Amino acid sequence: MKEPAVPASKPQSLRLVLAVLLVVYIFNFLDRQIVNILAEPIRRDLGLSDTQIGLMTGIAFAAFYTCLGIPIARYADRPTTNRVGLIAGALVIWSGMTALCGQAQSFVQLLLARIGVGVGEAGCTPAAHSLIADLAPPEKRASAMAFYALGIPVGTLLGMLIGGLLADAYGWRTAFLVVGLPGIVLAGAVVLLLRDPRRAGEALRAASAAAPRQALSNREALAEILTSRAYVLLLAAGSSAAFLSYGKATWTTIFFQRTHGLTAGETGFWFGLWGGLAAIAGTLAGGWLADRFGKINRRHVMTAPAVGFALAAPLSIAAYFMTDWRWALALLMIPTMLNSLYYGPCFSSAQGLVKPEARAMASAVLLFSQNLIGLGLGPLFFGMLSDWIKPVAAGESVRWVLYGAALIGFVPAYFFWRTSLRLNDELDQKGA
Repeated sequence: MKEPAVPASKPQSLRLVLAVLLVVYIFNFLDRQIVNILAEPIRRDLGLSDTQIGLMTGIAFAAFYTCLGIPIARYADRPTTNRVGLIAGALVIWSGMTALCGQAQSFVQLLLARIGVGVGEAGCTPAAHSLIADLAPPEKRASAMAFYALGIPVGTLLGMLIGGLLADAYGWRTAFLVVGLPGIVLAGAVVLLLRDPRRAGEALRAASAAAPRQALSNREALAEILTSRAYVLLLAAGSSAAFLSYGKATWTTIFFQRTHGLTAGETGFWFGLWGGLAAIAGTLAGGWLADRFGKINRRHVMTAPAVGFALAAPLSIAAYFMTDWRWALALLMIPTMLNSLYYGPCFSSAQGLVKPEARAMASAVLLFSQNLIGLGLGPLFFGMLSDWIKPVAAGESVRWVLYGAALIGFVPAYFFWRTSLRLNDELDQKGA
């Protein structure tokens, strides 16, 4: 089945859309992940346990992000929806709620503000993925998705750097305000610079008027997604990868402060900067490798993620074993890069395994699983585990938790490999 033609656009249109969406996604992850570098100062100020840190950094955000993601994605898949306006509105909400985090006077207030951030951010990525998939040809889709995915490491890097420096100089409350408020201004720029290609031209408006008869129902969209065995395996791979990535991101940041004695600013600079650069390199490499070797055999779209997670596990254990934080940091750069290879291949494959009418839904279901299992349960599970083993491990509880987290890397490696075995057949069926 061939994909329906997308309205012609100028050659620079995809580049402009990717550039603007990248900036939006940088703010998305900056606002989402800055809480990691601020977690230790917040814990001391509000007297929180490690379990409460896990709740604040993970499930409070993820529960609402995931629950709202699917209905918002169905709205984004409607032919008459302005996806640009949806993204801009979501940006205003999550930015404002990030700023409100800095006003929290208790754990409950902070938890509610983090829920608000999750509510806003639910409107961003499914609509953005749908826009990119409409504009990028299939043979370049992994690279386009990987470019958009640079928002993850760049936003995380900036959150670590800016959050850490501001926390040291002015306190964690100021850090939330400084990173939250500019996003409201950015929303205006999004509306001015971008247009949804669905809404360009009279011919397209006429097509949009007739499109409701072609739209998929919720049941049809879910059936389209979940009857793909490759997609289900990809769901398992992406979810276990996110569980590892989000859990390690939170507790490795705390590990450098609690075990190695660095301040929030020092951790943000050293781990945030170098870890961010490694993740940027891995994200770009993952998209390039998928497009390069996927042309030879499409199963190789998943080869780099599978090999990367398997190799990263022993290297991570070696890094956490180091007693000198400099050696720990240096060793962590390689697994950080290897664990970042999967984003472009993962989401580009998800877009190719379904009809165009279900693309935003395909991203939303994948994000639902990744964020509920990964962001929601990863930090929380590792925090509960740290509290549980403290009577035995004392001040080394976080180090021992991270040993276990490293071993989880073999789980996504297995599922990415299993996904690769089915890609050729199922992508051929979809004409992707």
